[in-house]
Amino acid sequence: MGVSRDDTLFPAILEVLESANVAPRALASIVCGSGPGSFTSLRIAAAIAKGLAHAGSVPLHAVSSLLLAAAAHDDPGEYVVHSDALRAERYAMLVTIDDARCVRADSDVARVSTDALAVLAPSRHRLVVLGASASEHETPVVPDAARLARVYEWAMRPPVKLELWEPVYGRLAEAQVKWEASHQRALPPQG
Repeated sequence: MGVSRDDTLFPAILEVLESANVAPRALASIVCGSGPGSFTSLRIAAAIAKGLAHAGSVPLHAVSSLLLAAAAHDDPGEYVVHSDALRAERYAMLVTIDDARCVRADSDVARVSTDALAVLAPSRHRLVVLGASASEHETPVVPDAARLARVYEWAMRPPVKLELWEPVYGRLAEAQVKWEASHQRALPPQG
């Protein structure tokens, strides 16, 4: 049984480009969410973005998935944007949305316990990324690539080096944790 173009993600992306009459080489740049997030989802997205960038000789820019989620919110202010990190933990980042609705990171991404989230920045409203129920003190947001222009300076950062870039997973893969435990040392760097 053959696989149709509709059965896989990469052919679907090529189909979208083809329907817009755009060749991969004609793209000015490619942007990929850099995490944190699901190991498998980030690996798939990174592999596709790197493949398109390499094949088309197009620069690849990595943008925090939490910043892309915060960019979907319209109200100016200071926020904590957070998403599920599993094991009763959250990935969290402090952000500011200015009057022009541009989003700026005020901190690096941190992995905190669910309980610690409430004390991370008590004066900031919380934006919760898709997949978690929002409490009365939280507003649900979904990463939206169409809002990329709201993320400060993404295009001014240099593109990633395709052969070296990996998304920010937020935690080590279970296979790496097991390898390091059985070998009693850190996994040697690749590349």
